[in-house]
Amino acid sequence: MRPNRIKQMWRDGQCVTLGWLSVSHGFSAEIMARQGFDALCVDLQHGTAEMKDVGPMLQAVSQTDTVPVVRVAWNEPAAIMKALDLGGYGIIVPLVNTAEEAARAVAACRYPPVGMRSSGPVRAMHYGGADYQAKANDEIVIMAMIETKEGIANLDAICATPGLDAVYIGPADLSFALGLPPAATIPTRCILPPATTYGTPRTSMASSASCTVPVRRSRPAL
Repeated sequence: MRPNRIKQMWRDGQCVTLGWLSVSHGFSAEIMARQGFDALCVDLQHGTAEMKDVGPMLQAVSQTDTVPVVRVAWNEPAAIMKALDLGGYGIIVPLVNTAEEAARAVAACRYPPVGMRSSGPVRAMHYGGADYQAKANDEIVIMAMIETKEGIANLDAICATPGLDAVYIGPADLSFALGLPPAATIPTRCILPPATTYGTPRTSMASSASCTVPVRRSRPAL
């Protein structure tokens, strides 16, 4: 199976840059895939893309070594499995508030006996390789977005969820939850201790390169 460069870079202690695809067009995805990002995310939550757009956009990204990632609109198994079957190598799940919700997301990304993912990698096998189903559980990245006070309160348990690869800070919704105006970046001190304790990479959005410096000094991050 094609190795997941995100996992490789994290194992090597490197930061991963993740670009966002909010426009639902294969040509824009093709151009973005050549801009030097380590990974690109098709945004089904707040972008203009629908599930029907995911396949062509991932095909465009797959012309390069850029890792294809999908942010689903909700923690819903059918949508997660579909995005993976179309060739997503990483899944970002929004608004994860409890360990149970994190476990549900992980289960949708893993084949039995570890999870409940249904067999049918219609495009993923062509992208990942003939041994995709045998190795996908070890290569697919699953990230849970922390965006609420409840998510912060349950962060220890979420980070301890077996199979969860990273927590992803949702700065705008988390700003709302903390009584602040929505922002592209927020202080992340409240995230760091549990993520560090459990060895869980802490990832977040950044409005500029300067915003990534604190993250780089603490944990491997997107």
